[in-house]
Amino acid sequence: MDALLCPTCRGPPFFLALWIFLSLSEAGAQAKDCPVWCPQNSHCVNTSCRCLPGFQSFSGQIDLNLPNDNCDDINECRPSQPDLCGANADCENTDGGFQCVCIPGFELESGGTTFRNKSENTCQDVEECKKNPGICKNRKICVNTHGSYVCRCQPGFEPEPGDPKSCKDVDECKSGRRPCHPSTHCLNKVGGFECRCRPGWKPAPGSPEGPNTTMCEDLDECSSGRHQCDNSTICLNAQGSYRCTCRPGWTLKPGFQNNRTDTVCEEVTFPAWTPPPGIKSQNLSRFFEKVQDLSRNFQPSKVQGIMKKLIGAVDELLRDSGDLEGLPKVDRYRVATFLLSGLESALRDLATAMPTGSLTYLSPSQTELSLKIQEPRSGNVTLSHSHAQMLLDWTVASAAGDSKPAVAGLLSSRGMHRLVKGAELQLDRRKLADLQETHRSPVRGVDEIKLLSAVNSVFLSNRDTRELATPVLFAFAHDRDAPGTRQERLCAFWKADPDRGGGWATEGCETLGGSDSSTTCRCHHLSSFAVLMAHYDVQDPQLALITKVGLGLSLVCLLLCILTFLLVRPIQGSRTTVHLHLCLCLFVGSAVFLAGVENDGRGQVGTRCRVVAGLLHYCFLAAFCWMSLEGLELYFLVVRVFRGQGLAKHWLLLLGYGVPLFVVGVTASVSRGEAYGRSDCCWLNLEDGYLWSFVGPVTAIVLGNAVIFVVTVWKLAQKFSEINPDMKKLKKARALTVTAVAQLVVLGCTWGFGLFLFEPESWHSRLLACAFTLLNCLQGLFLFLLHCALNRKVREEYRRWACRLVGTKYSEFATSTTGSSQNQTQTRVHRPSESGM
Repeated sequence: MDALLCPTCRGPPFFLALWIFLSLSEAGAQAKDCPVWCPQNSHCVNTSCRCLPGFQSFSGQIDLNLPNDNCDDINECRPSQPDLCGANADCENTDGGFQCVCIPGFELESGGTTFRNKSENTCQDVEECKKNPGICKNRKICVNTHGSYVCRCQPGFEPEPGDPKSCKDVDECKSGRRPCHPSTHCLNKVGGFECRCRPGWKPAPGSPEGPNTTMCEDLDECSSGRHQCDNSTICLNAQGSYRCTCRPGWTLKPGFQNNRTDTVCEEVTFPAWTPPPGIKSQNLSRFFEKVQDLSRNFQPSKVQGIMKKLIGAVDELLRDSGDLEGLPKVDRYRVATFLLSGLESALRDLATAMPTGSLTYLSPSQTELSLKIQEPRSGNVTLSHSHAQMLLDWTVASAAGDSKPAVAGLLSSRGMHRLVKGAELQLDRRKLADLQETHRSPVRGVDEIKLLSAVNSVFLSNRDTRELATPVLFAFAHDRDAPGTRQERLCAFWKADPDRGGGWATEGCETLGGSDSSTTCRCHHLSSFAVLMAHYDVQDPQLALITKVGLGLSLVCLLLCILTFLLVRPIQGSRTTVHLHLCLCLFVGSAVFLAGVENDGRGQVGTRCRVVAGLLHYCFLAAFCWMSLEGLELYFLVVRVFRGQGLAKHWLLLLGYGVPLFVVGVTASVSRGEAYGRSDCCWLNLEDGYLWSFVGPVTAIVLGNAVIFVVTVWKLAQKFSEINPDMKKLKKARALTVTAVAQLVVLGCTWGFGLFLFEPESWHSRLLACAFTLLNCLQGLFLFLLHCALNRKVREEYRRWACRLVGTKYSEFATSTTGSSQNQTQTRVHRPSESGM
């Protein structure tokens, strides 16, 4: 049977035949003993089929129940038989049996992994780290485990983020573990760290340097001679370091910083101070000659005497200012700015050569200086003298990082009044909003200011005082002066301005209160301060409305007058020429006034405002000149009617436009343009008498026209009596009244109301102001009524134009009115027209 199943049996045919015969004989015997053929994995025993060892039937029996029963493999490694192989081995089922295999990481003592039963179990742990020393790479070490191994990072290393197979160095100094003592410096190394003393420290006695137990102590470089300070400085030991500071009487050399190891100083010299460019003044030149003498003879040991001499030189310059007060405002304010800032800088630099302590000095001119020099510290410090008192936090006196003694100074000067006289005051937006809320009217600025206190300059070692972290409190003594209506005492500071030279401002300063002779202020920056009495320009809404409506109506009427005088031929003549140019000047002046008289430059006087002020000055002066020519024409017409005609046209033009041009030119030249423009409006400056360049000519013209008016009325009264002695008194009075009112308006006598406005806050002055504004704003309307609407020839020309517009012939209209007018012709020939004025 076995030979039958052997596919490799090869032999002669005889053996093949023999093999076939025997096989058939065995099969026949089996068929004879068993009823059927036995299935796979079974054999015939007697007359039944029985499963081979390691197999069993489906029913769990050894003998098969033919014909549908089979033999299946028995799973000896089933869970019910867990201990067939012993520890560290797994049971593996085989076809008809089982075998034991050492689990991964274990092997038999003989080196194999497979055995038959538990008694043969010698599985033991495999030492992977010994068998393969290079099994772990990338700074890892091999660690054997039960049945396996792991690769771990070496001490001082940790797994690389994102790549667990690699390791990176652990920075113990930055890991937050604080491996070293605070007195040492942690120094990281590859796979470890060291604790070493910081620069300026040394190991404490008995302490090693390197381990995490290292402890250090401060190294005194100054006493040990291990410092590198320059000979111009003094070594000052600090914990873990040292610093070099300037010696007394020495100051930092340019390009170096104080209190550093590389600080270099130089001996204090007198500060460089040169005259401001572009200012021509003999007194200022002599002052700087004295400054140069102080510089040449300067000795740091006598710095206090030098400071007193410098203050005396400034006092002498201000006391005998001479040509300085004659300078233009811009130059004078530039000199004031230059002196204030230069004196502060010079005193600050000179004070660095003084020892710590305090100094108070009063000059013969009552200029006072208070100085305090001390080490930086926290807390408030007070400086005071008779003019002012200052309270400040001493931390603001020193610059950031500056450890040398700090300087704080307060200088008060009365003589500075001469240079800052007439300077403008610029209010900040918040102050303007508060004023408008208080007065419930628009506030255009400050009309007038009065300097009450001395000019107080403050200087510190800290040069950056534009915005202080802690505000400074001041108490300024000043003259007794109680504020009136629309007046207020203000704390202001002197602000440099490249265009104006300088001026007062309130931004960053608050007025907290005070008494009649003292005012308390709080400021968030430092400069030169003073207490001012300010008079506010509060806009009257009623007068503003009257002005705008009246000028608008007046412009329309003036335009109609100009067109009438140009186009109506029957009224052409010398008087019409005067009327025409008078209306032209008033029209241009009123238009410029309405459009640009308000200064919108936030307190600054720009070119636009100066041009507007100059145009207004010229136009209104020209209008008054034509008013005076109107009076002359009236005089020639009424008084000298039989003695010749009036002035020729070229003389009228020369006088009407040349005289105001001359006045404006002289004013602009003398003032160098400073006469024009104010902080609140574009008009003549009230300072230095520039307003008289308008008020003087106007007053003369108004008074002259008033005289002509009286003479004219008197002469007219005589002529009325001579022409018609029997005229009724009522008509005569009416004619005189109409004539008087006409001349009063036309000749500008209404401007006389403005000459009596002395107290703007009184009720009678307010009434005069309303009358003055109303009458002068409506002057164009009056001119139109008197010279156009009430003139018979003009009315007839208007009718002619109206008829042309509606298509009616004027001749038909005139025919219908001829009869009614013939009866009055004779009387009108012999008397003057009541509307001809």
